[in-house]
Amino acid sequence: MPKPLPATQEHAYRLEESIDRFVADVGVEFNKLYNLQTRNEAEMRAYKEESRAERREMNRQWGELANKLGTLVEDLVYPSLQRVLCETFGHDFDSIFARIWHRLPDGRSKEFDAYAISADLAVVNSTKATLRSADVDRMVDEIAAFREFVPAQAHLPVVGILATLSVHESVLNYAERMGFLVLAVGDQVLEVKNRPGFVPKRW
Repeated sequence: MPKPLPATQEHAYRLEESIDRFVADVGVEFNKLYNLQTRNEAEMRAYKEESRAERREMNRQWGELANKLGTLVEDLVYPSLQRVLCETFGHDFDSIFARIWHRLPDGRSKEFDAYAISADLAVVNSTKATLRSADVDRMVDEIAAFREFVPAQAHLPVVGILATLSVHESVLNYAERMGFLVLAVGDQVLEVKNRPGFVPKRW
């Protein structure tokens, strides 16, 4: 029969066993933590790669959008123009043209973003992605060009409409002083941004 261990020796033996179990348990938990960290790092690398790919795709799409912006804005204007004109002037317009070229006998040509014709009024539209004061100034030349390049309608009074995605208040105020209607994106795709009661100038 084995001789009983002294109390201090038995205590030391149990303590050693406890330490061995603790070390083993810590080793298991450490391995779990290491594997989790390794997996997280792999997932993070995959996430970063995916984010970079998404960023590249977004940049590509923004580039394509910027490249198309010149036609995109007109695509917003044309479908809204009949509604805006009817609301503003109280009647439908017989003809609305978008992105139309006119050529004079001397060979000069001119493209208009859009214009509309009724029995007693012509409306000429110039569309800009970003509307600036210089664009407001050029609208006067656009109206003069309309009379020159569309002589069949030269007898009609002309209203100028500037359309844009958004407009700064200072530019809007300047356009109003010049007598132009201003359209920008709103609740109904495009809406008149002039103050209530504004009456556009007839050139």
